[in-house]
Amino acid sequence: MARELALRDAIREAMVEEMRLDDSIFLMGEEVAEYNGAYKVSKGMLDEFGPRRVIDTPIAELGFAGIGVGAAMNGLRPIIEFMTWNFAVLAFDQIVNNAAKTLAQSAGNFSCPIVFRGPSGSAGQLAQQHSQSFESWLANCPGLKVISIIDPADTKGLMKSAIRDNDPVCFMESESMYGFKGEVPEGEYLVPIGKAAIRREGKDVTIVSFNKMMEVVKKAAEELAKDGISAEVIDLRTIRPLDYETIINSVRKTNRLVVVDESWPFASISSEVSYAVQRHAFDYLDAPVIRVNSADTSLPYAPTLVDEWLPNPTKVIAAVKAVMYR
Repeated sequence: MARELALRDAIREAMVEEMRLDDSIFLMGEEVAEYNGAYKVSKGMLDEFGPRRVIDTPIAELGFAGIGVGAAMNGLRPIIEFMTWNFAVLAFDQIVNNAAKTLAQSAGNFSCPIVFRGPSGSAGQLAQQHSQSFESWLANCPGLKVISIIDPADTKGLMKSAIRDNDPVCFMESESMYGFKGEVPEGEYLVPIGKAAIRREGKDVTIVSFNKMMEVVKKAAEELAKDGISAEVIDLRTIRPLDYETIINSVRKTNRLVVVDESWPFASISSEVSYAVQRHAFDYLDAPVIRVNSADTSLPYAPTLVDEWLPNPTKVIAAVKAVMYR
């Protein structure tokens, strides 16, 4: 059986279920307790688990990320919520220099089972300092696992897998999609880290994307189908480890690839996917790979410029028709 849940409720359900199973798990971050979370993801959790396990913090991301890393090294399993990953740049010292390197620096004697979570990417008219995508930044660092997802069912299953994982996991959500609804199975289930999902099967072109750009791709694929173009749509779900096999097998079938990525084009996830395909499936390509990214500038504030800056279905359709030579 399945019921329809919003993304925020799927995340909360995963955290609540895991916290009921394991007393070592706790949630910490700005406004997660008394205010029920900035986006109401942690609504009701303080009432159930109390202030020792649902902990409000000052506006000090570096500080409470460091507390979380220390707690993880000493046997607890923290979930650290950032109100936005834009603010977590201050905490990258702890995430990159401590959490990611603990296992290697201790010669395998200490693990760091911690989940850092919060929204990444743009959320409308929020301008430069609240609109950056950080998946490629974090995935560049060995020792971190990176998940970026909006499908509520997969979000719940991947959150549970992230909490149980013994490595540090960065869980990238979307501020504008917390109300996005989908069917979520009842009962216990996990979604494996490191496995992409084929959201739509097709034969003419492969479109790869992740997070809220999946909705852009979905709309584009529906319009392309009306024009007789069959697109295979792949949702990466996990950015690191990346599921190269699913991508390459799809390209070997369709012979064309478009990658849609909200981040800036330079050194992006789309760059890595493009490299992997030309390295392992070059002879199968009937056209150059095309990427659809956000513009290579800081995000403007004007609504009309926001729409122009982001990938959209029209841009994706144009890219697909370019690789189809149509």
